[in-house]
Amino acid sequence: MSDAMDTVMLEDEYVAGNPGLNGSDMLVVVSGCSGGGKSSLLSEMAARGYPVYPESGRQIVKEQLSIGGDGVPWINMAKFAELCVSRALFFYNSARPSEKPALFDRSIIENVIGLHRLGHAVPPELDEAVRRYRYARRVFMTPPWQELFGNDPERRHSFEDALAEYEWLVPAYRAHGYDVVIVPKLDVRARADFPEAQLRAG
Repeated sequence: MSDAMDTVMLEDEYVAGNPGLNGSDMLVVVSGCSGGGKSSLLSEMAARGYPVYPESGRQIVKEQLSIGGDGVPWINMAKFAELCVSRALFFYNSARPSEKPALFDRSIIENVIGLHRLGHAVPPELDEAVRRYRYARRVFMTPPWQELFGNDPERRHSFEDALAEYEWLVPAYRAHGYDVVIVPKLDVRARADFPEAQLRAG
């Protein structure tokens, strides 16, 4: 997956809310069912020259495990969500796409709405982040694909858990004013052709 942050950003260049691109069609979310082939799709898009920002959750889990921290979803979901939102805000604020849109592996919305869904108290600033940080209206969604699903050190939940997450994910995006486009189950190159054709068409 490409490194979307090759250029060092000076302090004055880092502006909260990325006002020049807030809500722009140049900031595109790719979301979907965990284990549904999203990472493979984004890797292919990166190979085609799209700047790609990784899933903050996987980064946070790796970091927390490396230091013995409790900010992982199976120990402290609230802390994990706040760390994920902070990282997602950094990715959003750092995005400077030029010729091709920047693609985000998931977004701020998922961490915040996930807390609501699980009955956790949600700090008002996290709800405010969802309101203020707007991505492109069109969100690409990878559906459940059991044949691709697998566990690893950062993904410890079952396919049933992933399916339950997906079932609230789609309506959550729609409720926040986004248009959800389902990515068809195809081989990875054909799968990448689908969002690329739509992005080129505008």
